Amino acid sequence: MPLHLEIVTPEKKVFSDTVANVYLPGADGELGILPAHGALVTALAPGELRYEKDGVVTALAIGNGFAEVTLEKVNILTDMALGDDQIDAAAAEEAIQRAEKQLLSIDHAAEIEEVAHLRLQIAKSLAQLKIKRRHH
Repeated sequence: MPLHLEIVTPEKKVFSDTVANVYLPGADGELGILPAHGALVTALAPGELRYEKDGVVTALAIGNGFAEVTLEKVNILTDMALGDDQIDAAAAEEAIQRAEKQLLSIDHAAEIEEVAHLRLQIAKSLAQLKIKRRHH
């Protein structure tokens, strides 16, 4: 029984094909999805999404989003999905440094949304660096 994976961002459909398995960075930890997995909907956290097709494992850095899993299909809706060739490690490192510097300048709870936004930027950049460093 094949497992169909579809990864969609606001800009485009990133991937749509059958795969052997999928590993997702769920909000509560990594999830492994095989064909005939039980149905679920879960939030995704920035991190590494991996899938295997024809014995080859591909990794993508993804951002926030949701995954819908059925017996035969995994739908991923995310705000970012980047492969190794699309990641600029220097830009990701700069983004982390900028966000960390801004976090240090926030000194009161009134800016909770800004803190959450900066932490999300750091998490997305770290996911990109993880993919880039694994492949080099």
